[in-house]
Amino acid sequence: MANVLQLLSYSAAPYFPVTHKPSPSYFSLPTTNAITHYPSHNKTSFSSTSTRSASSSSSSSSSTVALLKPVSDQVKESLGQGKVIRWRDLWSMNSWVVRDYHRLVSSVNAFEPQIQRLSDEQLAAKTSEFRVRLSRGETLADIQAEAFAVVREAARRRLGMRHFDVQIIGGAVLHDGCIAEMKTGEGKTLVSTLAAYLNALTGNGVHVVTVNDYLARRDAEWMGLIHRSLGLSVGLIQSGMKAVERRSSYKCDITYSNNSELGFDYLRDNLSGNRAKLVMRWPKPFHYAIVDEVDSVLIDEGRNPLLISGEANKDAERYPVTAKVAELLVPGLHYNIELKDNSVDLTEEGLLLLKWFLRPMTYGMKVIHGPEADHFCRFLMNALKAKEFYRRNVQYIVRNGRALIINELTGRVEEKRRWSDGIHQAVEAKEGLKIQADSVVVAQITYQSLFKLYPKLSGMTGTAKTEEKEFLKMFKMPVIEIPTNLPNIRRDWPIQAFATAQGKWKHVREEVQYMFRLGRPVLVGSTSVENSEYLSDLLKDWKIPHNVLNARPKYAAREAEIIAQAGRKYAITISTNMAGRGTDIILGGNPKMLAKEILMDSLLPFMTQEAPNVETHGEPISQKGLSKVKVGPSSLALLAKTALMAKYVCKSEGNSWSYQKAKSTILESIELSSSVKIEELEKQMAEESEMYPLLPTIAFAYHSVLEDSELHCSNEGNEVKELGGLHVIGTSLHESRRIDNQVIHLYSKFLYIHARKFLHTFCMSFDTSKELYYC
Repeated sequence: MANVLQLLSYSAAPYFPVTHKPSPSYFSLPTTNAITHYPSHNKTSFSSTSTRSASSSSSSSSSTVALLKPVSDQVKESLGQGKVIRWRDLWSMNSWVVRDYHRLVSSVNAFEPQIQRLSDEQLAAKTSEFRVRLSRGETLADIQAEAFAVVREAARRRLGMRHFDVQIIGGAVLHDGCIAEMKTGEGKTLVSTLAAYLNALTGNGVHVVTVNDYLARRDAEWMGLIHRSLGLSVGLIQSGMKAVERRSSYKCDITYSNNSELGFDYLRDNLSGNRAKLVMRWPKPFHYAIVDEVDSVLIDEGRNPLLISGEANKDAERYPVTAKVAELLVPGLHYNIELKDNSVDLTEEGLLLLKWFLRPMTYGMKVIHGPEADHFCRFLMNALKAKEFYRRNVQYIVRNGRALIINELTGRVEEKRRWSDGIHQAVEAKEGLKIQADSVVVAQITYQSLFKLYPKLSGMTGTAKTEEKEFLKMFKMPVIEIPTNLPNIRRDWPIQAFATAQGKWKHVREEVQYMFRLGRPVLVGSTSVENSEYLSDLLKDWKIPHNVLNARPKYAAREAEIIAQAGRKYAITISTNMAGRGTDIILGGNPKMLAKEILMDSLLPFMTQEAPNVETHGEPISQKGLSKVKVGPSSLALLAKTALMAKYVCKSEGNSWSYQKAKSTILESIELSSSVKIEELEKQMAEESEMYPLLPTIAFAYHSVLEDSELHCSNEGNEVKELGGLHVIGTSLHESRRIDNQVIHLYSKFLYIHARKFLHTFCMSFDTSKELYYC
């Protein structure tokens, strides 16, 4: 047994240095083979008399040490009880760590009965009690179990959601400054409330960081119900907010923000010369952060700098010239392409041709030569990179005279982001767009540098284990795999390889057609707008009805509706990586979205004669092949009554409403239905009957249609489960295996519980352009 522990110690040594920020006590470097236990933490620690635990500074000094029962004895007991021993678990640090977290779970469960007996006021008063105990010298470790039990009970009362035992483990991992790797669908958002609440008790502020504004707003509103019910203040940072609003949000106990807003606020504060204009908590703006999708933020985008630009220079007119020269150069003859590092090198023929270009070429009124010719070469290299490596509808799209970057991970357009070092200007020149002049960087910081400023940092994701070494090296954060609450029911098919891209796409089309005939919903994932639209054209040739979701405005505007349909019978959806974070595909369809569509289809023709703008409101959703929602007689009568009232109200104002006004009225009515009880709607309709109360009438009709939609979606969902659930096909490999894992986990979220069977078919093909695909 001693040899085993020594071996583990030696193997862990390079990755768990003592001199790092507070982290779990079980990652201290041992010099002996003793395993010690700290009851106040409910954690296990490798320790010795000569090496102090890295987290001991943050743990209680009064912690007592008790030797654990030797693992060999536990193995013997398990064998005696007839249990199956997986020997690889004995060598797995992760299994030992998770096993010891179950002690904390037992403590939390022990507190649960007495916490459940508290009234809402008594439950909220626990926050003040915890703060008093901390002020008297107790540590967070001393109150951790009881605090987690309080949050669990608040979630049960406010959201109807009770933290599972594995979610308690996840919260403890976050509190210990680690990365919790939880499979998609395991409730990472709910897990974050545990660590956020516990660390907010110190009064120093907690930042919960998401990847976009939508998720930050959703989590602040949704999880904020828990924190507010316990007496904590919750803030939200969104793009476009004024400084006063930002300052108020950062002063809250818990602040939700996306990663970019957090970084730019820090940069702006550092550039500010007026103390009154600062928005963050100075002199200590950072205390503790929980980063959602931590691998995406700290690894994929970790080295991308956040830039604040200043005065622009005047090189814009050179880009169109070099773009024309680049078009004349031939790859393989005038320059060589290095696909591995996305670089180009001029050959001797290319250099000779360039000299020939430069001799007669005049730039303004003078000939280009000497140092200026070298400067011209830099512009030419950028033009060649833009020509070879930056493809329209893959890395960027052109919209309203601008080249907008498509984020590879999310599939979304990033309007405020630009490539640096003249690449973006070279792309604009290639497309014949107006060149936005280069700018001088006034301040910059990378995400990795930003989050290193936090004394305590943790993260959540579904795919971090493959990058654990980098997390340990850069942030001293180990990755702990959290067990799933239920067994994984997804079925993964092996990778299929094809000789040509044409053969791959043909196979995808045939498989989609086969699934469509069965009635099974299909989600086809692609990594670019170009590929998604190419496959769409192939399906149109075979008259297979489908929906497309990518970064183009006409599709992105209908994202919620497309996702709502993607789990229905016969639904075929082609999507880039947009269909992932913050969205859910429900087998059988989303009843709320379907009820809204029925209302829109039934009422809009009576309220407006104006056709919707496709670029603004999106392209109509393909309904062909989908089973119609069976609306009951009472709902039909209400829809007819509402349509006639809407028509009368519109005419009484003298003319037809605009499409936007009519749509906004319906959406406002739907919001009303969710905040007002049916009885109150009926009372309001009766009292205002002579005034034609359009909003409550639409809201009442929505209630009725929603009941029909819920019944229909439930029945159709059962049929889809019998067919095997959602069938997912990936069509292109990413540069990183971990990003492929992200896509798999994102898609598996849509059927982790609902589907009986998950199929994921990969297909690789190599064509003449040496591109690697998978499907």
